[in-house]
Amino acid sequence: METSSRRDRDAEGRARNARPRDGLGRPLPYGVPGVDRQPEGVVRSPQETVREAQRLLDAGMPFHAHEVFEDAWKSGPQSEAELWRGLAQLAVGLTHAARGNAKGGSALLSRGADSLGRYVGIPLYGIDLKGLMAWAHELTDRLPGPVDAATEAPRLTG
Repeated sequence: METSSRRDRDAEGRARNARPRDGLGRPLPYGVPGVDRQPEGVVRSPQETVREAQRLLDAGMPFHAHEVFEDAWKSGPQSEAELWRGLAQLAVGLTHAARGNAKGGSALLSRGADSLGRYVGIPLYGIDLKGLMAWAHELTDRLPGPVDAATEAPRLTG
């Protein structure tokens, strides 16, 4: 008996969920309009990464901002991997907090802030590392509680 796979696949045949997503990355039913997904594997300059991620954060789309940071983490120099990973974790932490998942939000915000700590004192692309770490700790201290992703979006640069 032959079974057919119902998994969504991308053009290369890899499993990839094609369901539309909302601004916080939650899957919506097929056929419902959603927010455009971020293309994967885009190589940007660090400055372009920060600008694009800030635009998405300001729009209340931290899940999408995390994807931009993830591209930088995967394509940038190894010496900066923890920086971009930490920023991605902050964005996902905000995503979880805005979705009402205080435990997951707190864990990722703390992990992201810890990852950024190793770069404090090193000027990197105008990123306000101390300010982001303070923002993450302050938001964590207020959880659980209502979180609006756009209103709570951090400023990446000073």
